[in-house]
Amino acid sequence: MSEQENNPRRDFLRKTLTLIPVVTVASSGLGIGALTAHAETRPQAPASAPAADYQPSFFTAEEWAFVQAAVARLIPADDLGPGALEAGAAEFIDRQMNTPYATGALWYMQGPFVTDAPPQMGYQLQLVPQQIYRLGIAATDAWCKAQSGKVFAEQDSATQDHILGKIEAGELVFDELPATAFFSLILQNTREGFFCDPVHGGNKGMVGWTQIGFPGARADFMDWVERNEQYPFPAVSIRGERA
Repeated sequence: MSEQENNPRRDFLRKTLTLIPVVTVASSGLGIGALTAHAETRPQAPASAPAADYQPSFFTAEEWAFVQAAVARLIPADDLGPGALEAGAAEFIDRQMNTPYATGALWYMQGPFVTDAPPQMGYQLQLVPQQIYRLGIAATDAWCKAQSGKVFAEQDSATQDHILGKIEAGELVFDELPATAFFSLILQNTREGFFCDPVHGGNKGMVGWTQIGFPGARADFMDWVERNEQYPFPAVSIRGERA
């Protein structure tokens, strides 16, 4: 799968820097190279287990097992630090499913729905995130059971990577939604859960920010960037927690 070949954690994090607010990066001329160069000298974030006491409020037990398994493979833990599962991305996604975003309340959901429109035309489906997850997980697990008798979460990691690659490439055909739409959503939400402010349930211990050297909610960060100096302080969340 394109995001996972040859241990591409560093490349993946560089590509995902687009999640950092544009005003933080573009207004100062800070590029990807400068930010990740600073990150190279940062201490690695300690690994931490996902919160065992968290109980999903949207996903069923079977769906929750799928989400945890999927985020663990999309951004896996490696020698550079914890992955999306350890960072709480699954919890982030479950929490997001109980927001207006997940029900499409913030979207324009009137027709026409042009399902074969080119990607540059934006999202064109009639489905909202809640529906995409429910249908996508059910379809993936059904395909897995037909192939091996086991759902996705019960497969070994190599097989999970192979299945996710087939979904990403659109090689699996689901009856009720395009497989690529499902993959795009869970990949985007996994990235968000890895890099969000911890107040939203993900980026636990600020592991995502630590790996790229992002300081979080610090007003003086741009002063150091303009001087082209490494920022010397740990990341801090919007509610004052520190890495």
